Amino acid sequence: MNELRGDTHSKTIGYLLWIFGFTGAHRFYYGRPITGAIWFFTLGLLGIGWLIDLFLIPGMDRRADHRYTSGNFDYSVAWILLTFLGLFGIHRFYLGKILTGLLWLVTGGVFGIGWLYDFCTLNRQIDERNQGI
Repeated sequence: MNELRGDTHSKTIGYLLWIFGFTGAHRFYYGRPITGAIWFFTLGLLGIGWLIDLFLIPGMDRRADHRYTSGNFDYSVAWILLTFLGLFGIHRFYLGKILTGLLWLVTGGVFGIGWLYDFCTLNRQIDERNQGI
């Protein structure tokens, strides 16, 4: 198994997604799907958690860098594609998942449910691809 760890996530992308933080995008990006969903449904804990996260992003970035495997697929590229073009499955095409990319393309991310699923699992999907699983 490939144990290559490195700078897998970017603070710049984290802060860019933080701008949309009331959606939890930055928390999903750093591999925190439960709190990402909480932020999504509570608008960033009514804005309070969103403001606090401004100071927590460097720590979230360090933990994500230690947790995930670097490799051929860039986490930041995949997350930008998912966040802004996810309903069209562009992130799935990037990961080489052509059939599900086509499915997402013609169904609007399987009616949005698959898009939300990918927010919760994209880091794991990229990690598996980078490990060759």
